[in-house]
Amino acid sequence: MPAQQPTTSIFNQLDVFGHKKVVFCSDPDTGLRAIIAIHDTTLGPAFGSTRMWAYKTEGDALNDVLRLSKSMTYKCAIAGLNMGGGYSVIIGDSRKDKTEALMRKFGRYIKNLNGEFITSEDVGTNPRDMEYIRMETQHVTGIPESLGGSGDPAPIAAKGVFMGIKACVKEQFGSDSLTGKSVIVQGIGHVGESLVKLLRDENAKVYISDINDERTRQVSKKYGAEAVSNNSIFDIDADIYSPCALGATINTETIKKIKCGIIAGSANNQLQDEQEHGKMLLDKGILFAPDYVINAGGIINCYSELMGFSKKRTMQLTENIYEATRNVLKLSKLESISTTDAANKIAEKRIADIKKVKSTY
Repeated sequence: MPAQQPTTSIFNQLDVFGHKKVVFCSDPDTGLRAIIAIHDTTLGPAFGSTRMWAYKTEGDALNDVLRLSKSMTYKCAIAGLNMGGGYSVIIGDSRKDKTEALMRKFGRYIKNLNGEFITSEDVGTNPRDMEYIRMETQHVTGIPESLGGSGDPAPIAAKGVFMGIKACVKEQFGSDSLTGKSVIVQGIGHVGESLVKLLRDENAKVYISDINDERTRQVSKKYGAEAVSNNSIFDIDADIYSPCALGATINTETIKKIKCGIIAGSANNQLQDEQEHGKMLLDKGILFAPDYVINAGGIINCYSELMGFSKKRTMQLTENIYEATRNVLKLSKLESISTTDAANKIAEKRIADIKKVKSTY
C-alpha cells in the first residue's frame, strides 16, 4: 500500500514563508516532540519564544511555528533590534506532559544550533522552564532574576501594548489619555493581567474575558474590571478590543460583529489572514495596531538581558513602541494601505538596508 501523501508539501510551506531552516525534534525517552523554525538571520541570531501547546495535529503545530517565527523577524526589525526571527513549539499539554527531562532535552537541541537560535518563555512555559533549558545551553533568556536573568518579561510586554494602545487612541481621538475609554481585554494570563493593571491605573473602563472562569473572577475583583463571557465580547460597544490570548481571533465573522474602533493587543498573529482581514479592517474604519509592532516589549526585555542593558534602558526601548506605532499609522494613512502592510514595509526596508551593510565587507 503506498504511503499517504501530505496535502501540503513542507518545503512548499517553507518557500511561502521564506524560512531559512526548520528543525524537527523527537525524543521518545522524554516524550519530546518539538519544532524549531528559523526564519531570517539578516539582523542577527534568530530570537523566538518556546510555546508548549496541545496542538490537534502536527500540521497545526508546523503552521503555527512558521507564522510565529516570521512575525519575530518583522518584530525585531521594526523594534530596531539586531536580532533575526525564529520560534519554537513543543507539542503537548504543559499541565501534564512537561518535565525537567523534557525541557532539558529540548535545551540540547537548541545547543546543537550553535547560537543560531535563542529562546525565551511563551504560552505554556515559564522562567523555571528556561532555567532547565539553561542547564543545557546558554542560548536562552527570561531566566529568573536570582540567576542573573531578567525574569518574567510579561510586565514589559504589557507596557509595550499599553504604549501601542495609547498611540492608537492619540490617532483616533487626538489625545492619548485613556481616562474614560473602554477596553475589552481577552485573555488574562501574565501579560493580560499586567495590561489590565496599567489600564485601570489610568482610569479606563476594562472588561475582561478568559477561558479560566476562576482566574477571570480573581482578576476582576483585584482590579475592579468587569468580567464578561467569551461568547459576548463582540456584543460590547467599547472603544478598544485587546486580544491577549492565542491568535486568529480577528476573522471574517468577528470583523462583522466587532463594535470597537481600535484593535490593539498582545496576542501573536491576531488576523486569521493578514492580507484579507487587514483590508477588511481598513475598509470598516477599524484602527488595527499590528501585533508584532506593539507586543515587542517581551523581546525587548530579553534582548536587554542578552546585551546587559539596565532596566532604565529596557523601559526606554519599550516606550519607543509608541512612536513605532505612530509611524505605522501615519504610513497607512498616507498610502491608504492597511496597517499590516504599512508595518511590513517599514520592517522589510530595515532588513533590506542592513543586508546591504553586511554585503560590503
